[in-house]
Amino acid sequence: MSLIAVKSLALTRTESLFAALTFSITKGDRLGLVAANGRGKSSLLRIMAGEDDGTTGTITRARGLVVGLAPQDPPERLLSLSFRDAVRDALAPEIAEAENWRVDVLLDELAVDDALRSRAIHGLSGGWQRVMLLARAAIIAPDLLLLDEPTNHLDIGRIGALQRFLAALPRDCAVVAASHDRAFLDDVTDRTLFLRPEDSADFSLPYSRALQALKERDTARDRQFENDMRKVRGLRQQATKLKNIGINSGSDLLVVKTRQLSDRADRLEEQARPAHRERSAGAIRLTNSGSHAKALVTIDDATIAAPDGRKLFRTGRLWIENGDRVALLGANGTGKTRLIERLQAALAGGVAGQDPNIRGSASLKPGHSDQALSQLDAFPTPWDAIKRSSRLTDSEARAQLAGAGIAIDAQTAPLTRLSGGQRARLALLLLRLSEPNFYLLDEPTNHLDIEGQEMLAGELVQRGAAGLLVSHDRAFVRAVATRIWVIEGRRLVEIDDPGRVFSRLMSG
Repeated sequence: MSLIAVKSLALTRTESLFAALTFSITKGDRLGLVAANGRGKSSLLRIMAGEDDGTTGTITRARGLVVGLAPQDPPERLLSLSFRDAVRDALAPEIAEAENWRVDVLLDELAVDDALRSRAIHGLSGGWQRVMLLARAAIIAPDLLLLDEPTNHLDIGRIGALQRFLAALPRDCAVVAASHDRAFLDDVTDRTLFLRPEDSADFSLPYSRALQALKERDTARDRQFENDMRKVRGLRQQATKLKNIGINSGSDLLVVKTRQLSDRADRLEEQARPAHRERSAGAIRLTNSGSHAKALVTIDDATIAAPDGRKLFRTGRLWIENGDRVALLGANGTGKTRLIERLQAALAGGVAGQDPNIRGSASLKPGHSDQALSQLDAFPTPWDAIKRSSRLTDSEARAQLAGAGIAIDAQTAPLTRLSGGQRARLALLLLRLSEPNFYLLDEPTNHLDIEGQEMLAGELVQRGAAGLLVSHDRAFVRAVATRIWVIEGRRLVEIDDPGRVFSRLMSG
């Protein structure tokens, strides 16, 4: 029996996001929802939850169906509440007092520290806000759990906890997860829906295998389209020949035959469809301005401390050479971001000697992007960001912004109106325009769709870029990193294979 059945659903905003979408969710399903930034994933989840409507089409829900939706961002009304009260708020008022005990039981299952439970939502990290939203969706004991980018802002340990939580759900509870985290999708789903403006594709396979099946289907459709178009050209050539013969001979039969051939060509051409071509959400391009120095950065047994001065770890003596892309791994709170910040402060402006334990080569030109993309906060609009950060002409600036997926009407609008994916692409565009030869990237794949992640990885590798990056995206780390550093036991150590570290962090 279907929990929810979607039939011929379409959604149009300024453009068609999807059309003729038909699928169903049954008990126990684990469906991954995949599409580029801005292609309707969040909208589809809201429609399934009954919080929004499609343009056309129908949705049929099982009688008494309970749906829990964990959106990407908390509603503003929750920001002043404590973690515990924000979760309790999801319970129906008539049972909230009597069922209050369920909140702490659930937070125990999600490994939420006691100290966090009384803190206001606005003071929590993006990762803990994600956990709160998941708890709100789960506390109502849903038959169908809808997750919108559930791993965004989560470190590897929290992703592991999330996966264990999902695995422990009642067998009948169905889950739909819209996500750009390829490893997460492979681990938790057994079915994948690729959302497209037309001809969305549903495969009973986890993401990686479904993607391969989709590519094979698209290749076959392209071949079929080419064959059909060859037939169309052949039919029209025949029709032209017969038409000339019919005119010269005055044969009515040949005129009729000509019309039949032309009609067959028209019908075949109308039915022929090439495979879908995904329109890019915006290009990502990087640069590597190069350096003749072998060792770009040397770290000489620096002590990395928390903001309150508490010692987190010591680095030992390490260096990063030209072409090294070092991935920094470790549990949440061990000091990954603090090391990035320490390096950024020491190397800013290429001035040597600011930090006695950290030295950069004379030719070093660092570029930094943090988790919150705070480098964008100084600019009111995307246009202002580009013009103040470069010497581009007006036409060049417009072209660069458009290439990064920011349309003309959005270029002079408040920067706050940009989607997460657009903000990420704008931040990377500013980074490229600064022409660095050393990258400091803290969670650079946050908000990027799978296409964007692959573009970023490809640019880093193809440009031979050097840098230090922190990422919870296991697929991205495996694709990009040439070296792996791990924070273990208050020390920074180098390892050959991240696999065991991923496994340890995922297992908690």
